[in-house]
Amino acid sequence: MAKGYWVSVYPAGSDSGRLAAYDELAGLAVEAGGGRVLSRIPSRGGRVVAHEAGITQRVVLIEFDSFEQAVATYESEAYRKALVALPDGFERDFRIIDGID
Repeated sequence: MAKGYWVSVYPAGSDSGRLAAYDELAGLAVEAGGGRVLSRIPSRGGRVVAHEAGITQRVVLIEFDSFEQAVATYESEAYRKALVALPDGFERDFRIIDGID
C-alpha cells in the first residue's frame, strides 16, 4: 500500500514563533494519527538550497502509512483544534498526496 503525505508550504507569515500553539496541537494530532514528521525546513536547524525561484519559506513534510490515514488525520477532531490555533494572516499551501507504491 502506498504511503500518504502531508506537504505544507507557508509562502507568507512564516514567523515560526507565532506558530507555537498550532505546532503543539498539530504535533499531537499527527502523532495520534500515526504520522511521522520527515522534514521541517528552515526551522529546527534544517537546511535548504533553493533553486529556480529561490523560495526558502517554511516547508513541512509528514508521512503516514497510507493516503487514507493522512486524510483521516486531517479530518480528525484533534487536527481541527490545531487549525483553530493557526494565527490570523497565516497563508499556507497544504496538500495531502499519495505516495508511489
